[in-house]
Amino acid sequence: METHIFEINQGKGLQIKPVTLEINTTQIDFENVTNPTPLFIPKPFIEANTTDINLTDLKNDCVIPVFSKDNERTIAHQEFIELTQDCASKVFPHHIFDKPEIRVSHQIKGRTPDAIYLPLVELQDFQRTQYFERMAFIIRIPSIVDTINGNEIVLTIGGVRSYNLENLYNKKSFEKFKFFVGFQVKVCCNLAVSSDGFVEEIRVSSYQELQSKILEVLQNFNAQNQLEQMKQLSQHSLTEHQFVTLLGRARLYQHLPKKDKMNVPTLHFNDGQLNTIAKDYYEDESFCRNTNGDINLWNVYNLFTQANKSSYIDTFLDRNVNAYDFSNSLLKTLNGDNSYHWFLS
Repeated sequence: METHIFEINQGKGLQIKPVTLEINTTQIDFENVTNPTPLFIPKPFIEANTTDINLTDLKNDCVIPVFSKDNERTIAHQEFIELTQDCASKVFPHHIFDKPEIRVSHQIKGRTPDAIYLPLVELQDFQRTQYFERMAFIIRIPSIVDTINGNEIVLTIGGVRSYNLENLYNKKSFEKFKFFVGFQVKVCCNLAVSSDGFVEEIRVSSYQELQSKILEVLQNFNAQNQLEQMKQLSQHSLTEHQFVTLLGRARLYQHLPKKDKMNVPTLHFNDGQLNTIAKDYYEDESFCRNTNGDINLWNVYNLFTQANKSSYIDTFLDRNVNAYDFSNSLLKTLNGDNSYHWFLS
C-alpha cells in the first residue's frame, strides 16, 4: 500500500518525502530484529540543567499542580504536548511525526499524606511525588526536509512551559505557554527558529483557547520564506578579522552603558556562550572556519544556536530567535545596511 505525501507550502527547494507502506503477512521474530544504523547521532536539542523524559512517564509519574486558592488545575505538560500533536496532525494530515523529544528541569518533590512523618531514608517510591517546573519539547516531521550548505534540515514544532511564570499561590488566571514551528539541523540537532514562527507568550484560560492559538501559528507559518533566508546566510561570509571583531564587540555589548546600549541591536548571549562560539570557530566539525579563516553566516548562525543549548528552558527559545535575527542582520550589514554595523566595525 503506497501513501503519497503532498507538499503543504509550495516552493522550490522544500522536499516532501514519499512514504511507502508495505503489508507483509510473514511472521516477524521481534526478539531478533535489529535497528538500522541511524543517519546521525542523536543529541539533545537543549542541554543546560535538563534531563530527558518520555511522555508516558510524564503522564504516570508526575502530579499536576493546581492554583492553591481555588484548587483549579493547570493545563499539564503532557496535555500541552498531546494537544500540539493533535494540532499538527490537522495541519499536516498526510505526514508522519517522530515521537516527542521532551526535556525537563527544576524538579519539585513531595510526598503522599501517609508518609508525612517518615524519615527520608524510609520513603518508598510510591510515597514520593514530583512534578517539573519547566518543560520543553520538540516534534520532528521527518517527511518535510531540505538541505542548506550540505546540512539536512527537518521541519520541527515544539513548545516551552514554565510554571514559575504562573502565580500558583493565587486563584486560577491566564496560563502562559511558548510555541514555535521552525527547522532542526540534523547533524547537530540545533533548532532554527524565526520570529515569524515563534510566539513568545500565549496567554490562555482554557484547553480550547490553547488549541486555537497553536493552530493559528501552524497555519500562518511560511516555511519557504524561512528556508530562503537561511540559504542566503550560506552565500555570505565573514573574514577572520570580521569574526574576531564580532566576538570582541559582543563581549563589550554586555558592559555598555545603558544609554549606549539603547542605540545598539539586542544580543542575548552571555560571556560563557561567547566562549563556546570562539572555541567552536576552531573546533566544531560541522561549522568551523575554512582553511583561510573565513566563515559563512550559516555556520556563524549554527555556532550561536549550538552555544544556546546551555541556556535554561525559560530563555532557550528567546535566545534562539535572537540568534536568527542577529545572523540575518549581519547579512544585511554585509549588503550595506548600517543597522548592525557596530558589531563589525
